[in-house]
Amino acid sequence: MNESLSESLPAYRQPVGDVLTALGTDAAAGLTSAEARRRLARSGPNRLPAPRAVSAWRRFLAQFKSPLVVLLLIATAISAALWLYEQSGTLPYEALAILAIVLLNAIMGFVQESRAEAAVAALREMTPATAVVVRDAHPRHVRSSQLVPGDVVLIEAGDTIPADARVLESIGLQTAEAALTGESLPASKHKDALPGEAAVGDRRNMLFSGTSATYGRGKAVVTATGLRTEMGRIASLLDEAPPESTPLQRELARVGRLLGAIVVAIALVMVATILVVEDIRGLRAVFDVLIFGVALAVAAVPEGLPTVVTAVLAIGVRRMARRNAIVRRLAAVEALGSANVIASDKTGTLTKNEMTVRSVVTASGRVDLGGTGYVPEGEVTLRPAQGSGESALRLELERALTVGDRANNAALHDQHGRWSVEGDPTEGALIVAARKAGLDAQGLIGRFCRRAEVPFSSERKMMSTVHSDAEKTERLLVFSKGAPDVLLARCSHELVGGAEVPLESARRAAILRSNEDLAREALRTLGVAYGALSRDAFPDGEADERVEENLVFAGLIGMIDPPRPEAIRAAERARAAGIRSLMITGDHPATALAIARELGIADDAGVVTGIELDALSDEQLAELVGRIAVYARVSPEHKLRIVRALQAQDAIVAMTGDGVNDAPALKAADIGVAMGITGTDVSRKAADIVLADDNYASIVAAVEEGRAIFANIRKFLRYLLSSNVGEVLTMFFGVLLADAIGLSATGDGVVLPLLATQILWVNLVTDGAPALALGVDPADPYVMRRPPRPGGEGVLTRGMWSGIVFVGAVFAAGTLLVIDASLPGGWIEGTGSVRYARTMAFTTLVLFSLFTVFNARSDVQSAFRGIFSNAWLWGAVLLGVALQCAVVYLHFLQEAFGTIPLSLRDWLVCAAVASSVLWLRELGKLAARAAGKAALRE
Repeated sequence: MNESLSESLPAYRQPVGDVLTALGTDAAAGLTSAEARRRLARSGPNRLPAPRAVSAWRRFLAQFKSPLVVLLLIATAISAALWLYEQSGTLPYEALAILAIVLLNAIMGFVQESRAEAAVAALREMTPATAVVVRDAHPRHVRSSQLVPGDVVLIEAGDTIPADARVLESIGLQTAEAALTGESLPASKHKDALPGEAAVGDRRNMLFSGTSATYGRGKAVVTATGLRTEMGRIASLLDEAPPESTPLQRELARVGRLLGAIVVAIALVMVATILVVEDIRGLRAVFDVLIFGVALAVAAVPEGLPTVVTAVLAIGVRRMARRNAIVRRLAAVEALGSANVIASDKTGTLTKNEMTVRSVVTASGRVDLGGTGYVPEGEVTLRPAQGSGESALRLELERALTVGDRANNAALHDQHGRWSVEGDPTEGALIVAARKAGLDAQGLIGRFCRRAEVPFSSERKMMSTVHSDAEKTERLLVFSKGAPDVLLARCSHELVGGAEVPLESARRAAILRSNEDLAREALRTLGVAYGALSRDAFPDGEADERVEENLVFAGLIGMIDPPRPEAIRAAERARAAGIRSLMITGDHPATALAIARELGIADDAGVVTGIELDALSDEQLAELVGRIAVYARVSPEHKLRIVRALQAQDAIVAMTGDGVNDAPALKAADIGVAMGITGTDVSRKAADIVLADDNYASIVAAVEEGRAIFANIRKFLRYLLSSNVGEVLTMFFGVLLADAIGLSATGDGVVLPLLATQILWVNLVTDGAPALALGVDPADPYVMRRPPRPGGEGVLTRGMWSGIVFVGAVFAAGTLLVIDASLPGGWIEGTGSVRYARTMAFTTLVLFSLFTVFNARSDVQSAFRGIFSNAWLWGAVLLGVALQCAVVYLHFLQEAFGTIPLSLRDWLVCAAVASSVLWLRELGKLAARAAGKAALRE
């Protein structure tokens, strides 16, 4: 058995039979599972190689590329050189401490970056491409990566072609090959061999990996996978795509650069001022001042912001995935926080996509069926019309449901008590109704054997099947179902009891009124009819529309796709969050409006149909979308117009879709949401988010998570920037007010509020674990009770900057007061040494940051609300305290950081001063809430 084609004669030049023989496969049965596994082991997965990963050591070295870090390393080398020059008997603690802190920062950055990259890479694997293949003579879904040469694949419109393949069958199949050939128009496909050499774009009997089916359906046999495909030959182009950068990350990079420029300028001014104003003597003193300036700049610039943001986004996206919303683009997470409109399809999203027959209306009355979904259980209630009996109604019910059961291509399955339908949900509902009415499946199959089918089409709006009748072998029976008005026009009689009565005009009008009554109950209606044919009239398999004449009308069947209970709750939550929910469906207007009212998303403005949309100008539509919530009988093209009209009104739109033609609307929407179960590959690739369960409630859950993620990003930004501003202000005013607070230059050196190593340590302790812990803070329970964030609002608002500067000022004032109280002279008389004062200030500054981490959780709500809800945060704070204790009490760290042991009283003083930032912010929040500002966004 061969599994490769002749190199001298490519697949497109060989007849179908020769290709199948060469590949050792069968067009009907495909490969066996065992054979597919053997071939996969030999040929390898059907995927292009991943971009070459950057080695770990290169990523680690990249942590040192910042000019400021390079300056620190140079300073470390100079410090070590000075130590050697001075022949000091002690170790070069300063140089070792700076080097250790730089290494620790690099390790933290490397770990965070690695985790973020791993999380983002994992997201790409969460929506693996799948294909429908014939294995062991049965169609089944498999991952595209598992395809092998010889696999027979089934292609439908909207599918992405999973591998290069030779066409075996084509029913109007067309594919978009622009990505491969540059041809803008879809290519029509056929199965005939080509007589000579042909370019890729002219190989009309071949399908190519990475292209997509835009119309029709077909069957093909895989001829090449992975790098052996046409797309694989140009796979190197995929490596040129730049890394994804979200608007948030770009904004934070801009903020970081701005802060860096400001802080570097401040550091330069401070260094120049000290060198000019103070009595600096000796190389060591000059070096101390210079290294202080570099350390201040390094500590104050939030270089880790992009990495932390990526890590937090990735963690949040994983949380969203657990709630069935799979994010394909990180930028969607940011847009979710601003979404104020969710435009959703009805079927399968707002509803369960489990059609349930509720009523059957026949000539003798109405029958109501209980139960929901596909479980074939439910009460059957007969409601005979006046003058009719239950026996006649029962006979009509059985005849009508027999037609529905047999004019049917679906199948009902019971898998360990879980009932499901394979095929169209409407047809599945008819089978379930027949079982509820007591019609036995095997009995119907045994009596009525299908001979032919006239398939459904959107133009005809009906379908028919032709059956032999085991009880009356001299005839054939036609069973038809379709739109009631269309079907009624093909009927000449009606079933009344056991008789077939001619249809008069009055009776036709009455049937149409009954159809309207069912529609007003939000029921989708189907008409069913039957007819008899001479057995010799139509040979097997050759029936056409001529069999659909002079039919006997059997009844109307009303069914409903019930709303999801969770969708009703989700719509209420969306409304409370200031988000409008729109229904955009191809269903009947009356049905759409009734379901929308049950879901609580309809208003008094009613429903607009696709035909009405076509009559509106863009200006009229832009005015209409502000008040209409339900759109019915619309096409995918209408969705695009609705999205653009909403955006013209400054709405941030999340739009759902599942078909090929939905792709433009999904791309145009601010957040495109594709269906993971019913959606096509094309729609999933065009979308920002894929719903694993096709559920509207998952969209609302994604919005909630998106808001929570954005709020967490603001929390750690508030924290990081407050700490950095506090450090800068402490050092700046410490130098300016040196004499006033008891600091002065002595000998050949300069006395600074904090040493360079201490500044770097504060940065290490406070900017690492606490910031990440804020990034995984639980969602605020009120996050869905606030209006959406305005689309143009930046991540850092004016109010946030005010709070950041205020907290930084409290940092500086408290720390400088501690220095003043620890030294002789100044405003507050003290008795300690400079080393003691620095240790006190150093510890106070660290504790300030650790208290601030609780403040940073909200600009409005009290820090004590839910204070124990984030165990990671407490762990980070306790770790910070433990590290500070180590610096204060361990001898080798004392030498490195210039500290001395503190007493319990000293710790209490530091803690009391540092806690002032908590109490002052609490008073400010209390005043804001009392003034009615509690609705301010986080």
